[in-house]
Amino acid sequence: MLAPKRVKHRKIQKGRIRGAESRGLELAFGDFGLKSLETSRIDTRALEAARIALTRHIKRGGRVWIRVFPDKPFTKKPAETRMGKGKGNPEGWTAVVRPGRILFEMEGVDRATALEAMRLASHKLPVKTTVVEREAEAVGA
Repeated sequence: MLAPKRVKHRKIQKGRIRGAESRGLELAFGDFGLKSLETSRIDTRALEAARIALTRHIKRGGRVWIRVFPDKPFTKKPAETRMGKGKGNPEGWTAVVRPGRILFEMEGVDRATALEAMRLASHKLPVKTTVVEREAEAVGA
C-alpha cells in the first residue's frame, strides 16, 4: 500500500478541506481518467482497492497511473480509552482530495472496457466521481 518513506512530522492536525482543486485537473498521461466531484480524505486502502479493481478488469492490458498520493497521517486512540492523555498513535495515511482532481488515468484499452473499469474503481472510493476522456486531436489542423 502507498505510504511516504519519511515525513517531517509524525502526527499532524486534521484541518479542513475547503475550495476546489487547482492542480491535477487535466489528463496528463492517459486517455481516460477518474475525476473527483467531492471533497474527502481517501485512505490508502481505498486507493489500493480501486487500483486492483481497475487493473483486474483491464486484465493487465493497458497502463494505469495513480495521480494522488496518501501523505497525510491520521491517528486513532485505542478502543475503550478515556478522553485526554494526548493524541493517539498514527494509524494510516490519507490523500486529501478536492473537487476536480484526477485520481486515476488509463490508456491502452478500448472505450467500453475503460468506462467499466473506472465504474468498478469508483465504487471502492468514498467520493462521487466522473469519467473524463481526452478529446480527439483536430484532424487537418
